[in-house]
Amino acid sequence: MLRTYVRVLGALKPEAPTALLMIVANLLLAGAQFAEPMLFGRIVDRLTGGVTPAGWSDVLPLGAAWAGFGLFVIGCSALVALQADRLSHRLRLGTMAAFFDHVLHLPLSFHGATHSGRLLKTMLEGANGMAALWLSFFRDHCAALAALGVLMPLSLVINWRLGSLLVLLVLAFGSLSAFVLRKTEGLQGKVEGYQSAFAERVADALGNVSVIQSFTQVEAESRAMRGIIDALLQAQLPVLSWWAIAAVATRAASTLTILSIFALGLALHFRGLATVGAIVAFMGFATMLIARLEQVVAFLNALFLLGPKIADFFHVLDTEPQVRDRPGVADAGALTGRVRFEGVAFSYDGMVDAVAGLSFEANPGDVVALVGETGSGKSTTLGLLHRVFDPRAGRITIDGIDIRDMPLSRLRRSIGVVFQEPMLFARSIEDNVRIGKPDATAAEIAGALSLAQAADFVARQPEGLATSVGERGRTLSGGERQRLSIARALLKDPPILILDEATSALDVDTERKFQQALSVATRGRTTFVIAHRLATIRQATRILVFAKGQIVEDGSFEGLLSAKGSFARLVHSQSVDLSSKFTTL
Repeated sequence: MLRTYVRVLGALKPEAPTALLMIVANLLLAGAQFAEPMLFGRIVDRLTGGVTPAGWSDVLPLGAAWAGFGLFVIGCSALVALQADRLSHRLRLGTMAAFFDHVLHLPLSFHGATHSGRLLKTMLEGANGMAALWLSFFRDHCAALAALGVLMPLSLVINWRLGSLLVLLVLAFGSLSAFVLRKTEGLQGKVEGYQSAFAERVADALGNVSVIQSFTQVEAESRAMRGIIDALLQAQLPVLSWWAIAAVATRAASTLTILSIFALGLALHFRGLATVGAIVAFMGFATMLIARLEQVVAFLNALFLLGPKIADFFHVLDTEPQVRDRPGVADAGALTGRVRFEGVAFSYDGMVDAVAGLSFEANPGDVVALVGETGSGKSTTLGLLHRVFDPRAGRITIDGIDIRDMPLSRLRRSIGVVFQEPMLFARSIEDNVRIGKPDATAAEIAGALSLAQAADFVARQPEGLATSVGERGRTLSGGERQRLSIARALLKDPPILILDEATSALDVDTERKFQQALSVATRGRTTFVIAHRLATIRQATRILVFAKGQIVEDGSFEGLLSAKGSFARLVHSQSVDLSSKFTTL
């Protein structure tokens, strides 16, 4: 846990000059606070040192110094607090931005295994937790550590007897705190696990409200949520109990320390080994150090509450993207779209190949259809093309260049993908389409919408292009969402186009119009189509039939049909009307 805290402090590097200035200010602050009880003790000694009452001249210099240190403490504390607030907020926002950017670069395999609700929770709680630790470090903990680590030993120089008692009591209290920390460390990890489960369950439920209501699962979801809350509470209570013990011990330590210093001080005074001023000064030391100890305990409590959240934050930051630019890769410039797979193999688990021995070529103007049963390797093949992951063996080239030897940004700008599930943002129609080309003109957007057969329904929206589509496009029908997804890919105007069952959500009439328009849009570009409805690929230039991660048949629609192999069996199983003149891709 302390390693996590050290890493949190290490994140101050971008603000190193400001952080160093505040550390110095905290050291000066600790020194000034240490000087205050010493000066007060000297004043008391001056006032009680003789039979004749002391005059103003005897105490005025010491009083002025005492007041000066007090004013310095007030001013320095205000400056540190102000700068600490600003620094922690700047770093918090910067850290969230860095986390967000890092997560966007992580592979789809990571996002498939990690709940988006958990990622949001990790980002917010991790960044807020780090900000809280930075703030408390500069406001309290830096000065507290200086007081305990440097100034407390100096008390031994002033009076080693009283100083020894003070050090002994502080060490006893520190040991008790360490014991509590050991007891609660593992327990708090379990609490964080329940909190993550809580966040995932809430995000899942809120994201699928329509399903919950339709299947009358409201009560069941509520019961499940209450069950998680009960488990969270049961895990949290032992931690809270231990920290309640620590809080009581802190109060007791404060009282016992002051009483012990006072009692020993009186015994030493009666023997002529300590002045009244020294007793007063050490009682001031004790009060100050106990306050610092309380701050340290509060910090340790906060660290163990925030530690698992921050550890999760760092765990995500430490996750390395599986796919990244090679050092020194150069921009390949404009690509024409000549794609070649050469003996490509890939495995998700490192044991069983999802695809193996893939070798084929596609040229600009070709429409290559990938067909086969679910899990046969079609999506994996095209995922390899736009580098969702890299092959275990073989290579993929575009225009003769290994795609690993060109920047990811260049590669992905050259490929447009229409996913089977249209994924829209909770933004306007225009914002969703512009993702394909942020600097597109109004005419280009209109052209893409028209080509995707989306212009009519957009025109019917209350605010046209400015209409918000809601979370995941829920205010639109499935076909409307898919048409916007197609429009943004066409607006991108890439040399390579991937259609993953792109027309599955379209009605028959819209699909016919779209296929006719797409036959024009695919001219001059390399198009890959994943199709389950085989009637939609009658005019594909080439059809690759997949089975168990390998290409088992390769040819045209009519050629494969006459071969009476796997493809022919798939066609007949779907009862495709072979007499249809329906013009497709």
